[in-house]
Amino acid sequence: MIMNTGQRTDIPAFYAEWFANRLKEGFVCVRNPYDPGQVSRYRLDPSVVDCIGFCTKNPAPMFRYMDLLKDYGQYWFVTITPYGRDIEPNVKDKHQLLEDFRTLSDIVGIDSTGWRYDPVFITDKYSPEYHLRAFEKMAAVLEGYTKTVVISFIDLYPKVRRNFPEAREVAKEQRLSLGREMVKIASAHGMTLKPCAEGSELAQFGADCSGCMKISDYEKAIGKRLNAPKKKGARSECACYLSCDIGAYNTCRHLCRYCYANAEPETVLAQSLLHDPKSPFLIGNYEEGDRIHDVPQESWVDGQDCLFAE
Repeated sequence: MIMNTGQRTDIPAFYAEWFANRLKEGFVCVRNPYDPGQVSRYRLDPSVVDCIGFCTKNPAPMFRYMDLLKDYGQYWFVTITPYGRDIEPNVKDKHQLLEDFRTLSDIVGIDSTGWRYDPVFITDKYSPEYHLRAFEKMAAVLEGYTKTVVISFIDLYPKVRRNFPEAREVAKEQRLSLGREMVKIASAHGMTLKPCAEGSELAQFGADCSGCMKISDYEKAIGKRLNAPKKKGARSECACYLSCDIGAYNTCRHLCRYCYANAEPETVLAQSLLHDPKSPFLIGNYEEGDRIHDVPQESWVDGQDCLFAE
């Protein structure tokens, strides 16, 4: 099976010690965000977890624990954008993040690392020209350390509208002109550009619009074929394979203004105070009345254990 960690929060950045403890103890408990009394308990064992998917803005806190992950397949998306603290108040220095990305790629391999440059939005400060300059500089630094860069344009979800009321959708003409130039830049630096849930409008320029995290991406990362159950993406326009996620909403302390997973900052900070790195749960612990379900798990690796070449 595939386990995900990054659709609800940033575990490597803020909860690395907790995740390391979960790996050591061999299980993790996850509350249903829509029915908190319903708890899913997952085994953390490489015999049944074929790959762990990470999505983070700061992989470095996990580096000290990478030995605990050596028997697991891994795929890491690291988000590095050009925004300042007016938009991403608690994201670390971008120059250091670029170096951390290169370190991570050296550890897990180029096929297990992807760069996310998203979401893209336009303001007077963050103009199309600004984006293209920043994208070119970052792509040059990451050349040879990833083959994939994912972009998306800002979606104005209710939480985004509340925390970033001045945000505006990117007009189609700007999406097309930016996308065309980003495809060229990515290609010049050995990367395939993949739009995330943006339809096929950038395919005409050479973008791979088939999905940014497909089973084939996990397969390439682990070097094995997977007989994965069919599963729909999180949204109708999403082709990604998103399996169980062990995170919790309203817990990412980056407090990025465009985040779809966080409520107002006060809620996030209050939730974070309930975190115990020794608990089986990311937030809180067992509670009276919990309905615990041990999730059936099995390896999806093809019986022939097929390794395939580039």
